[in-house]
Amino acid sequence: MEIKRNGSQASVKGPAEWFTGAVRIDPLFLQANEPSRATCASVTFEPGARTAWHTHPLGQMLIVTAGCGRVGREGGPVEAIRPGDAVFIPPGEKHWHGASPETSMTHIAIQECLGGKSADWMEHVSDGQYGG
Repeated sequence: MEIKRNGSQASVKGPAEWFTGAVRIDPLFLQANEPSRATCASVTFEPGARTAWHTHPLGQMLIVTAGCGRVGREGGPVEAIRPGDAVFIPPGEKHWHGASPETSMTHIAIQECLGGKSADWMEHVSDGQYGG
């Protein structure tokens, strides 16, 4: 058994290559412990902040814990997400997620690594795609 104590892992700023706007990543467990492949973080998006388009080789689960956000998938509508909502993104689905224009949003993101990789990052989401 291993306990990761609250405050024992530093928060990090979301990299500009992967995010638009101010994003803070609080690791819960960012490295999978073999044989597990799962990684997990609490991610907070300031109003208007969002991920770039990306996919996950084994899918992703988002659990919204605070605020109001948005999620979009290629070819689909932009949908609002709120605390208590759980969003499953299937393997390989091109998507993005982030805060609403007026409200911050925090979610827990859980994904698995395949070949040491949990995401493939792509181009930034335009303002038009975001719907801001």
